[in-house]
Amino acid sequence: MSSKQTAENPAQLKRQLNPMHVWAIAFGCIVGWGSFVNPGKKFLPNSGAAGTAIAMVLGALVMVIIAFSYAYMVPKYPKAGGEFTFTQHCFGKRSAFLCGWFLLAAYLTNVPMNSTAIGLIVDGIDGSADILKWGFHYQIAGFDVWAGEFILASVILILFGVLNIFGVKKAGIVQTVLSSLLVVSVFVLFFSALFSSKAQGINLEPVWGFDKNAAMAAGASTENIGEFAHVGTSGIISAILATFAIAPWAFVGFDTIPQAAEEFNFSYKKVIFIMIIAIAFGCFVYTSNNTVAAAALENWPDRVMAGDWVLLIAAEELLGVFGKVLIGIAVSCAVLSGIMGFYLASSRLMMSMSRSGYLPKWFGKVDAKHSTPVNSIIFCIIISLSGPILGREALGWFVDMSAIGASIGYLFTSLSTLVTIKRDGDGTLGLKIMATVGAVFSCAFIVLQLVPIPGLSGVHFGTESYIMLAVWVLLGVAFYFKERKRLKED
Repeated sequence: MSSKQTAENPAQLKRQLNPMHVWAIAFGCIVGWGSFVNPGKKFLPNSGAAGTAIAMVLGALVMVIIAFSYAYMVPKYPKAGGEFTFTQHCFGKRSAFLCGWFLLAAYLTNVPMNSTAIGLIVDGIDGSADILKWGFHYQIAGFDVWAGEFILASVILILFGVLNIFGVKKAGIVQTVLSSLLVVSVFVLFFSALFSSKAQGINLEPVWGFDKNAAMAAGASTENIGEFAHVGTSGIISAILATFAIAPWAFVGFDTIPQAAEEFNFSYKKVIFIMIIAIAFGCFVYTSNNTVAAAALENWPDRVMAGDWVLLIAAEELLGVFGKVLIGIAVSCAVLSGIMGFYLASSRLMMSMSRSGYLPKWFGKVDAKHSTPVNSIIFCIIISLSGPILGREALGWFVDMSAIGASIGYLFTSLSTLVTIKRDGDGTLGLKIMATVGAVFSCAFIVLQLVPIPGLSGVHFGTESYIMLAVWVLLGVAFYFKERKRLKED
C-alpha cells in the first residue's frame, strides 16, 4: 500500500473470523485461571459446592438475559467497541467515555490476572522441584515473587501479544485449538469423578462453605469445621451472594464478541447463539471444577485453609499423575486463551475509543500489513506486565476490578437497548423486559460489589480493590481532561 493510499484510506480491520473463532474467543475469555484456582481460594470457603452451583447457574441465566440486548445492538452498530459504541450513539460522548473506561478495566485486568497463574501451574505440576523459584525475589501481600516466574509470565505475555499483532485469523485459529483442548480436559475430569468411587456426596460438606478466617483463627480442621459452616437463612444467602456478586467477572468474555464485530465473516443473527453456547459452557466448567474439587477430597476444608490447590489435588486423587497432567493442560489452555481473547477485546475497544476522540490518536493506528490495532496491542502488553510484577495475591484485586467494569458495561448495553427500541420501534415486548431485567441486575451487581451490606460477608470489595478502583478513576479523569476538547457534546 502506498503512502498516499495509506493517508487517504487508512488501514482497516478485515473480516476474517468465523463463528467457531468467535465462540472460542468468548469461551476462552469466560474460562480463565479462576475456574481452576478459585474452588479453593474463593468458591468453596465462601459458598461451598451448593452455593457456588446455585450462584453460577443464576449468574449464567442473568448473562443470557443480558446477551439478548447485545444480540439486538450488534447489528445496529456493527463496529469495534461494543458497549462503548452503543452508549455513544444512545447517551452521548461523556457517558460513552465512562462506559468505555470501566469496560477497559474489565478487559485489561484479565490479562495480568491470567498471567499470574502461570507460575501456579508450574508450581503445581513440578511438585517440590520449584523450578521457577530462582533469582531475585520480593514479597507483596505476603506472597513471594520470583525472577523465574516473572520472566516466564512476561515472555508468554509478550509472545501472545505479538501473535495478536500478526493477524486476527491466526489468533482465532490458536484460540480455537486452546478452547477445544480446554473443553475436552474438563469433560474428562468431570466424567472421571462421576464414575469414581473416590468422589462422594458426603465429601461436599459443608455444602454452603464456612467462615475461613474464623476457622483458621480457631485452629479448626475438617473434623469440626461444621462449627464454622454457613447456616441459616442469612448464612445461605450470604454464601450464594458471595459468588453471585462476581458473576460479571466469572462470565465476562461473552461480551467481547461485539468488540470483534467488524471482523465477522458471518451473519450477525448468529451472535445470540454463540453467546448462549459460550455462557453455558462457562457455567458448566465453573460448576464442574468446583464440585469435583470438593467431592474427591474428604478433607477439602483442611486443604483450603492450608492454601493448597484443591482441584489439582482432587484430579491427582482421581486419576493419579494423569490427573495432574490433565489439569496442567486444561489450566494452561484457559490461561493462554484468556490472554489471547482479552488482548483482542482490549485493543479493539481502545482503537474504537481513539477513533472517536476518547483516547489519543496513537491508539487508533491499524497495521497496514496485518490489519490489527498494533499500538493498542503494544500498550496492552505493557500494562499486562504488571501481573507478574504484583504477584499472585493480586488475583483477588483484579477479579473485583473486572467485575465492576463488566457490570457497568452490562448496564449501559441494557439501557442502550431500551433507548434504541423506543427510537426505532422494532423491539419486542420480551426484549424490553429482558433489557429492563438486565439493567436491574447490573445495578444490583454494582451495589453488591461497592457497598458493604450488614449481614452479608465476603461480598463487597476488599481494601486493595477500593484502592485500585480509585487509581483507575483518577487515571480516567486525567485522560478525560487531556482529551476534553475532543469530547465536547455535539
